[in-house]
Amino acid sequence: MARDMYCRVDVAVAVAVALIVLLMACASCAAAEGNGRRRVEEVVEGGDDHAVARARGEVTYDGRALVVDGRRRMLFSGEIHYTRSTPEMWPKLIAKARRGGLDVIQTYVFWNVHEPVQGQYNFEGRYDLVKFIREIQAQGLYVSLRIGPFIEAEWKYGGFPFWLHDVPNITFRTDNEPFKQHMRRFVTQIVNMMKHEGLYYPQGGPIIISQIENEYQMVEPEFGPSGPLYVRWAAQMALGLQTGVPWMMCKQNDAPDPIINTCNGLICGETFVGPNSPSKPALWTENWTTRYPIYGNDTKLRSTEDTAFAVALFIAKKGGSFVSYYMYHGGTNFGRFASSYVTTSYYDGAPLDEYGLIWRPTWGHLRELHAAVKLSSELLMFGRYSNISLGQEQEAHVFETELKCVAFLVNFDKHQAPTVVFRNRSLQLAPKSISILSDCRTVVFETAKVNTQHGSRTTEVVQSLSDMHNWKAFKEPIPHDISKAVYTGNQLLEHLSTTKDETDYLWYIVSYEHKQIDDDHHVLLNVESRAHILHAFVNSAFVGSVHGSHEARGNIILNANISLKEGQNTISLLSVMVGSPDSGGHMEQRSFGIRKVSIQQGQQPLHILNNELWGYQVGLFGEGNRIYTQEALYSVKWTDIHNLTYIPLTWYQTIFATPIGNDAVTLNLTSMGKGEVWVNGESIGRYWVSFKTPSGKPSQSLYHIPQHFLKPRDNLLVLVEEMGGNPLQITVNKVTITTVCGNVNELSAPALHTQGRDPAVHLRCQRGKHISALEFASYGNPAGDCTTFSTGSCHAESSESVVRQACIGKKVCSIPVSPTKFGGDPCPGIQKSLLVVAKCR
Repeated sequence: MARDMYCRVDVAVAVAVALIVLLMACASCAAAEGNGRRRVEEVVEGGDDHAVARARGEVTYDGRALVVDGRRRMLFSGEIHYTRSTPEMWPKLIAKARRGGLDVIQTYVFWNVHEPVQGQYNFEGRYDLVKFIREIQAQGLYVSLRIGPFIEAEWKYGGFPFWLHDVPNITFRTDNEPFKQHMRRFVTQIVNMMKHEGLYYPQGGPIIISQIENEYQMVEPEFGPSGPLYVRWAAQMALGLQTGVPWMMCKQNDAPDPIINTCNGLICGETFVGPNSPSKPALWTENWTTRYPIYGNDTKLRSTEDTAFAVALFIAKKGGSFVSYYMYHGGTNFGRFASSYVTTSYYDGAPLDEYGLIWRPTWGHLRELHAAVKLSSELLMFGRYSNISLGQEQEAHVFETELKCVAFLVNFDKHQAPTVVFRNRSLQLAPKSISILSDCRTVVFETAKVNTQHGSRTTEVVQSLSDMHNWKAFKEPIPHDISKAVYTGNQLLEHLSTTKDETDYLWYIVSYEHKQIDDDHHVLLNVESRAHILHAFVNSAFVGSVHGSHEARGNIILNANISLKEGQNTISLLSVMVGSPDSGGHMEQRSFGIRKVSIQQGQQPLHILNNELWGYQVGLFGEGNRIYTQEALYSVKWTDIHNLTYIPLTWYQTIFATPIGNDAVTLNLTSMGKGEVWVNGESIGRYWVSFKTPSGKPSQSLYHIPQHFLKPRDNLLVLVEEMGGNPLQITVNKVTITTVCGNVNELSAPALHTQGRDPAVHLRCQRGKHISALEFASYGNPAGDCTTFSTGSCHAESSESVVRQACIGKKVCSIPVSPTKFGGDPCPGIQKSLLVVAKCR
């Protein structure tokens, strides 16, 4: 049956007849969710013995929720970006998201990858948006499409193609005709593509909501009266495209009707001002699962308990019916697409890590939360709401009908575990927690008690690249001849306008005539720059570097004592960007690059070189000649590195073997400095391990090589190293989950997805591995947790044998936390737990 065919039934027939007619007429469109098509549902209204089919193929909304096929929906969503993974990874990522209890996959649309050159489009490979959406549909999930086209997303230039910068008289994101013309054209292009492919829900596709603009409220005041005009224009432009599904604006309290204003942030249950109309639902489009990493900063992971608390509070207190995790899978910033100072690894601590491995216990704990909420979704969608104070920092949020009830008991106190009385029952609430009571009596989930599996990642070296005979080097030539420069002029050019953001690198070259003064050999070079890194060379000899940081966004200043020869000297300055800006008002006016250059010789007057004749070379020689590819590798002369001193601006290349198996593969680049790395011609991103965090460690040392980038054998590895670095210490590694752990109390609520009667420890190894050994097992009152553990005063002697019999040699095992399982109660009157730590291989 065609995707856009709708099923209709005669509402005037009896229940039995109506059901038969529906089954016959709608057999095709009643396919299971697993095939990605809509499922026909029937409802029988109040006792009148007549079946009524709800609206089909329609997405609307009311004050409680998005309404899909006439039915309010409680939806959990996760952000996965097709550009930050590979098509080969998409099916497994989406399947794990579905297993994690998600209903929706949310993604931005990345303008600068789809239209890198004005009028030339690219929707292939990692950028095949249609293929990505079809895979989501095939697995029975919906899509939230964030077209933007401004996205921020820690993505270079906020997702805008840089050619937009050069459009005459343009001002981004305001009531500016050149900008609006290009924005309308691209958004229309995407919408028409989605329509042509039949991907909107009314056509039978999975897209149930779209987004226009992104967090504009943050910059709107900078544009004065033009800001609100632009918001209204963007809304009307989007509505005029007639997608058949609702539109939303994130962080836009003045989103005009019927556009839905939504919340982004860590604690929208506390900060969201709410929908700006009683007819709009409360949607949370970005629940930040962690903090995106920045070069020079230590990693900050968000706790599983805190994420769950925030979700439950938003649902309970704000009547939230849509929560999307940003990110659910962060992935990898391949190539040069990360924004300023952002690491190549993106949101590695999300429920699915950078490699697509399940991040435990976050994934499992949220899965249980989703199941607990879905258990009472009808009450949340239709029940009467009330809230009750249970104490100074405790409260209850209740949703009920005449027959059913669900309650969320909230404790905001971070330190105390108070006992509260709710409906004549006493319950103890853990510090900063929310307990969900499915019938207002039975606790089915507690945000602060994590009963799901924990796991730890291990990196195993599978190949050391320490043999210098396998390495070759090529010294990047330092440009010194102004007559061969691409551009010349008596001024200092702005970095991004000159490079068009097609490379990180811009050479500034100037000639300086030096006259020796007998009594003073002290010469100081001073350079002020708004780029992120500066390397300075005098007569091709390296004289110093300086770099900025994400927090210090002013000038970087290099002061270097230099030696000059009598007569003409060449000063070559390499300006380096580590990503372009991704946010802020008037992005088109932001300027970068060298601002001032001067020479101070002894007590002589300061010699400012800004207006001298400057030559410019865009990019590195090796970069422009693509010497990181097999085809162009030998267009330059590579040398052995037997006696090579590891000096700045050197290219290195070698061959490495493909690791056996399907585990995630990484390069450990701890021994290097700063640069970019390619595997078989594919850039796996920038590295900057020499920029240490306050704890003294690199912000990132492991760099992901997707399996699809590898050949069956003999992989070409090429790096360009700016600082120095030692390639002989690079290793190829496999990343796996080697340790799994469960720690469950006998009073814990049983896991909802298992439908078991007793709480239990559930263990699962990643695909292709099995439980090979027990590190610890104790039923009683074991001390510690999954990393430090010991038996307590109460310990069942049968613990290890019971767990070993249940788990060894298996991929999955489950052990009930029950005395009958362990041959009786080892210590009556003591509350007992089961702690198991096992190895997978």
